[in-house]
Amino acid sequence: MAASPIIPLTDRRTNVGSDRSGATEADEPFNPAETLDRGIPIRSISRAIAVLQAINRGGSLNMIEIAQASKVPYPTACRIVQTLVHEQLIERERGRKRYRPTAMVQTLSHGFSGHSILLQVARPHIAQLTRAIGWPATISTHVGSTMVLRDSTHSLTSLTFNEYHPGYAMPILECASGITYLAFCEDDERETILSHIAPTADADTRHMLELLTRGGLLATVRKEGFCARSFNQFTRNPGKTSSIAVPLMREEKIEATLSVAFFATAVGTSKAIKDLLPPLRQCAEAIHADLGARGEA
Repeated sequence: MAASPIIPLTDRRTNVGSDRSGATEADEPFNPAETLDRGIPIRSISRAIAVLQAINRGGSLNMIEIAQASKVPYPTACRIVQTLVHEQLIERERGRKRYRPTAMVQTLSHGFSGHSILLQVARPHIAQLTRAIGWPATISTHVGSTMVLRDSTHSLTSLTFNEYHPGYAMPILECASGITYLAFCEDDERETILSHIAPTADADTRHMLELLTRGGLLATVRKEGFCARSFNQFTRNPGKTSSIAVPLMREEKIEATLSVAFFATAVGTSKAIKDLLPPLRQCAEAIHADLGARGEA
């Protein structure tokens, strides 16, 4: 069993100049029935989504940064970027070889019904938490293989590198919120999430899957009630922050996660757990109580 719910920084072995798997973009023999039954992903679509999410996270990236952040080989990333520009989902900045999302990306979320009751209940609590501890707090929910930010208090504090707005997504295995969600969600949901990740996993992701499925990490996070991750990579300032996350429960099921982020060089993870975890848990318990009261009303 994993001895600690603290996840350290892992080595980054991304090679943006080549495809580590050795596969080409040529289509393999296609069997529709087999593809649907096995849930085999279309690799080009998976890569396009990864590129779009990387640009959305970064706000403004050049091609090398896009390839690195999405873990897509550079030549393939270039073709995907050209396609996304053609579809008006991203645009090249005037006078610079950098790309940013356009308002068109908002059409991808049309029809989504947010967690309005949760956010209404939680907002005053997370604002109070940030006033008390100084660091920004975030509520995230699970969508596919990502954790999506629903609300945060980055705008309420100077102890942050960037503001983050609703819709910002991080890979579920790459953040404390994601590991927390996987630890507390139901078994069949977890199996579905991981089964979608495994077919396209790189070396880092396979290592994390091993920790989750055989290393006892999930059991440890459930027992301790939190997950901490050092030197977060999938932020607008990779490696500059660490975070701690706890579950937000409703009717004995995980509804979302509540996390707090802090400067990695200013506060060690162990000290952050000692100082920040108690108020983080108290905030989660207060939100849980208010959700219960709202349900009974």
